Amino acid sequence: MQTKQITIILTLLEKKVEKLLIAALTPYFLANGVFEYSSKTEELRAENPWFCRNTFIIEKDQKIQLSHFLRKLAELGYSKVWETAHRGEFSQRGGIIRIFPINDDKIYTIEFSLNFVETINVEEGSSGKGMGASKHLTLDPRPFALGDYVVHIDHGIGVFKEETKNDFLIEYAANDILYIPKDSAQKRLSPYLGLKKPHVSRLGTPLWSITKRKAKEDIVAFAKELLAILGKRKLVTRKSYGSFPEQEEELEASFEHTDTPDQIKALREIFSDLEKELPMERILTGDVGFGKTEVALRTAYRAVLDNKQVAILAPTTILADQHFEVFKKRLSPFGVNVARLSRFEKPTEAKNILKKIENGNIDIVIGTHKLLSKYIEFKNLGLLIIDEEQKFGVAQKEHFKKMCPALDILTLTATPIPRTLSSALSGITNISNIETAPIGKMSVRTFVLPKNKKILKEAIGYEISRNGQIYFLANRIHKMPEILEEIKNLKTRAKIRILHAKMGEKAIIKTMHDFREKKFNLLLSTTIIENGLDISEANTLIVEDATKLGLAQAHQLRGRIGRGNKEAHAYFLYPAKKLKEKPARRSLGAGGAAERLEALERYSYLGAGLEIARRDLEIRGAGNILGKAQSGVAYRVGLNLYFQLLEETIRELKTEN
Repeated sequence: MQTKQITIILTLLEKKVEKLLIAALTPYFLANGVFEYSSKTEELRAENPWFCRNTFIIEKDQKIQLSHFLRKLAELGYSKVWETAHRGEFSQRGGIIRIFPINDDKIYTIEFSLNFVETINVEEGSSGKGMGASKHLTLDPRPFALGDYVVHIDHGIGVFKEETKNDFLIEYAANDILYIPKDSAQKRLSPYLGLKKPHVSRLGTPLWSITKRKAKEDIVAFAKELLAILGKRKLVTRKSYGSFPEQEEELEASFEHTDTPDQIKALREIFSDLEKELPMERILTGDVGFGKTEVALRTAYRAVLDNKQVAILAPTTILADQHFEVFKKRLSPFGVNVARLSRFEKPTEAKNILKKIENGNIDIVIGTHKLLSKYIEFKNLGLLIIDEEQKFGVAQKEHFKKMCPALDILTLTATPIPRTLSSALSGITNISNIETAPIGKMSVRTFVLPKNKKILKEAIGYEISRNGQIYFLANRIHKMPEILEEIKNLKTRAKIRILHAKMGEKAIIKTMHDFREKKFNLLLSTTIIENGLDISEANTLIVEDATKLGLAQAHQLRGRIGRGNKEAHAYFLYPAKKLKEKPARRSLGAGGAAERLEALERYSYLGAGLEIARRDLEIRGAGNILGKAQSGVAYRVGLNLYFQLLEETIRELKTEN
C-alpha cells in the first residue's frame, strides 16, 4: 500500500523547485495570502528576527537531518496527518514529505536521501485554497467543479467531465458523452443538489422524461396543498397603513450610518406591502451585519405611528436584551414605549409589563419564547417581527396568526433555513434581500486549519496586541474547564470569562454587558453567542473544533466579528487526525465535515449568507423541508430542478385561479 501511494505521488510531480519558503501559522502570514520564496525573503530574514523565527527555507541539496526538519515543521505549527490535503498539514512516507504551506496554494513533495534534500517538487493539480478546492466554473445559479453531478433539463443527471472552448462535456451512463454549447448551458444545465450519489441517466431512453413527468404530477399535488394554506391568509384583510414622512425622516436622520441601496429598496418593498389591504408575509434576508435590524426598527416605527402594537420575537435572552437596548435608545426620544419580556424579568415586573401590553401602554415588546405565552393579550397587535427565524418551529410561528389572523409578519434571517428558502425560491413568500455591505465593512478573513498551540497563541496574542476582543468557542460545556486551562497555559495575558446556557440569566446578561464594556478581552463560550450580538471590538473568532458545527451555524458565528472598522479573523480549527478526507468525486450533496469547512472558507465574502443557505440546503437534504414523499421526488430530479418545476407549477395554478 505504501509503495502504491508513493508511486501515485511521483506521477503527480510536475515542476522541480530549487528553494521552498515555509511560513509559520501566524495571523500575519495567513492574512497575507500566497507569497513564494524570493531574494527579498532572505533580506527580511536577515533584518527581521521575528520573520526569521517564523519562516523556514529549505533548498535542494541542503544538508539537514530529516528529524530536524520534522521538528521545525512542528515548531512552525504544522500538523502531521496521514494524507496531506489542507493548508497547515504535512505527511511522511519514509524519506518523502508532502506539505501544504500556508503561504502557497500548492502541495509540495520533499524527498530526502540520507541527510540531504534530494528533490523539491510541486504537484500537478494540487492548486487550491485552504481545503484544496478545485478550479470552479461559474454557471447560473452557482459554481460547480469538474466531477460534479449536474442536471440537464432535457437529458437528466450526468457528470461534468470537461470544458472546451465552446462546450461543456457531460458523461452519462454507459460512458455516453453529451456536448452542451456554452451559450445554452445557462438555461439547460445546473448543479445536481441532493443525494451524494444520484442515479446517472442513460441517453436515448424515455426514462428521464418519465421521471420528470411523475415528478411534475407529485409537484402539482403538493403545490395545490401549499396554495390552499396560502389562500386562507388571503381571505383576511385589514386597513392599509398610512405614511408619516416627517416623523420617519427624523428617525432616519438619527441613524449613525448611511443607508445602503438594498436597505432603501427593502424598506420600499415592506412599506408597499403595508399599504395594501392584504396582511404582509415577507422575509428579509441579508448577511450578518448588513443592517437588517435597522430596517426592522423603521418598520416597527411605522406600525407604532399607525397606532398598532409590535411584537419582536428573538430566540435567546441575550439577543432580546440587545434588541431592547437598541430599540429603546433609538425610539424612546420619539415617545415610543419599548419593553422586554424574557426570563430576566422578575415575576412582579413581568406581570406589570403584561398589564401594560393589554391596555396598550406598551408599543413594542421584545422577548423570547415568553411572548408565546397564552397569558399575553394585546390591545391592538399589528406587526410581528421574527429574528433568526430558524430557531422557531412552524407551530410557534403560527401561534400569532391564530391570535391575530390579519397580522403583518416580517421575518429576519441571515441564512434562511431550507423551508424558508424553498418558499422564497418558489414564489410562495415575498423576499427582500440585502446584498450590499455597509460602507467600510470588510469581509472576515476565514482560515480552516488543523488545531495546534502555535496558532492559538498567535491568534490570541495578535488580537490583544491591537486592543481587540476574542470569541473562543467550545462546543461542549463539560470541556470548558480543560480548554480554559489550555488557554491560560499559552500565557497570552488574556483576561478570560466563561459563558454558557446553564448559567443563570442574570449572570449571562452581566457577562455580555461586561464584555461589551471591555472589562475582559476573551470570552470562552458555547454557541450561545451565535445569534445577533453586536460588539464592535470583537474581531477574532476561534472555534476549537469546527467539525461539530453545521454550515449555517458556523456562518452565523462568523458574523459575530468584524462589526467595527478593523479587519476580522475567523479560525475554524479541526483535529487533523479525525477529519475525514473528501471523496474522490466531490459531490455537492455530501455532508462530511471537510465539505462543510471547505464551503465555509469558500463563501467568506461579504453577502455570502444566501449562498451559504443554498449550500446548507444541499448538505442537509430535503427531508425536513418537503416531507418524506416530496423529498424522494426532489432527489430523483435534483433540488434545483425540483424548485424550478414547483415555481412553474405555482405560477400556472395561480393563473388558472
